[in-house]
Amino acid sequence: MSFFNKLYGILLFIIPFAGVAQDTALLKRQADRLARATFKGDYKTVIDLTYPKLVELSGGREAMQKLMIERIDGLKKQGVMQFNGSIGSPGPFYNAGTQIHCLLPETITLQMFNGHYVTQSYLLAISDDKGKSWTFMDVGNMPGEVLHKLLPDYNDELVIPSSGKPMFFAD
Repeated sequence: MSFFNKLYGILLFIIPFAGVAQDTALLKRQADRLARATFKGDYKTVIDLTYPKLVELSGGREAMQKLMIERIDGLKKQGVMQFNGSIGSPGPFYNAGTQIHCLLPETITLQMFNGHYVTQSYLLAISDDKGKSWTFMDVGNMPGEVLHKLLPDYNDELVIPSSGKPMFFAD
């Protein structure tokens, strides 16, 4: 096999993937920004970085903020004193119609007076501009029919694992 035939074969393999090559560092920075805003209670930034159709489905920005505050207050009434967490490395990128989707693992820690709960979940990153900017949805426990309603062109090759059960660690 000649050098040119080998090069041609390599290019035929690489070129189909070049269309979905993305900047994982940019995606990770934007996801980390969402996480910081979430744990600081910066609802405006959280909503700015939330997938717009999810904000709409939640009744708009004000309704979504109210829902977030109610959920946080409910957790505090159950003894949660502090929230924290981290975002893992982005997974593969998937074309989905005109969008690009990517899954990121997230670890969430809820500090209680006598210990803390740790749970694993997933953020779905969605780009409508070929990866220049991203919005997010927590999809760890999202029913498939809701996901497909929000993202009709969802690529079913992107499999969302089930969220882990919260684990308690005594302090």
